[in-house]
Amino acid sequence: MFRSIALAMLPVLGSLVLLASRSAAELPKPETFDDKGFESIFDGETLKGWHVSAKTGHSGTSKNKSGGRWEVVDGAITGSQDVPANGGIVITDKKYGDFEIALEMKNDDGPDSGLFLRCTEEGKCFQAMIDYHTGGNLMGVYGEGLGGKPHVRNFDFVKNVKEIKLTEYKPFPSPVSAAEWPTFWKHGEWNELRARIEGNPAKITTWIKGVKFMEYTDTEKRLGDDGGIALQVHGGGDYTKQFVRYKNIRVKELKK
Repeated sequence: MFRSIALAMLPVLGSLVLLASRSAAELPKPETFDDKGFESIFDGETLKGWHVSAKTGHSGTSKNKSGGRWEVVDGAITGSQDVPANGGIVITDKKYGDFEIALEMKNDDGPDSGLFLRCTEEGKCFQAMIDYHTGGNLMGVYGEGLGGKPHVRNFDFVKNVKEIKLTEYKPFPSPVSAAEWPTFWKHGEWNELRARIEGNPAKITTWIKGVKFMEYTDTEKRLGDDGGIALQVHGGGDYTKQFVRYKNIRVKELKK
C-alpha cells in the first residue's frame, strides 16, 4: 500500500518541483560586477582600521561614554548594545569620497542597524538602511542626522524579516515582489549587500544579493565630500542579547 501511495504522489511532487524551479527562474538575475580595485577593510580578526564612536545620539544612555559593544566573533564584526538602550557606531579611521562598498550580513531579526556612507563621528551620514525588524527596510536610503532627508524605500518588513509589503515609491519600485521575497532573501544565512555613492549632491545606488534595489540622486549638498564608513547599532529598547554581524567588507574608491 505504501508503494502505491508513493507512486500516486510522484506527479504531485513533480509539480511542486516544477513550481519551485519556475518561481526561482522568475527572480531577477543579479548583476555582474567588476570586482577589480576592491580592497578589504576588515581583516577578519581585529578591528584594526576601525574605531567605536560614542558621539551619536544612539549612545545617550551611557551619556556618550560608550558606543555599544563591538567585537570580532567567528570572523565577523559583531555588534550589540552594551547596556539596554545604548548603541553607537563602529567607523573606519580612513575617510572616503566616491566609492562602492560590498559586505555580507547575517543579523538577528530585531536590531536596527545601518551601513553609513560618508559618516561623521557624530553619525551624520547617508544611510543604506539595514533596519532588520518589523516595519524596517533593507537598502533604502535615509539621511541619518540630516533631518530624515532623504528617506526613500520601496518595501517594508511585515511581521518578521521573512515577509515584506511593497510601498508606493514609483521612481524605483522593488525589483522583488512580496511573494518572491522568501525565496530571494535567506534569513539566518550570509547575504551580500552593496552600495555606491558618487558626487555631491550625492547619487546613491544599492543592491541586495546583486540585484539593484535603489537608485537615488539627491537635490542638495547635505554633507562634506568625504567621510567614514560605519556600521550601527541603534539605541532604544533592549538589544543586549541580539546581534548584528558583518564580514567580507571591501571597498573600491571611484575616480571622479
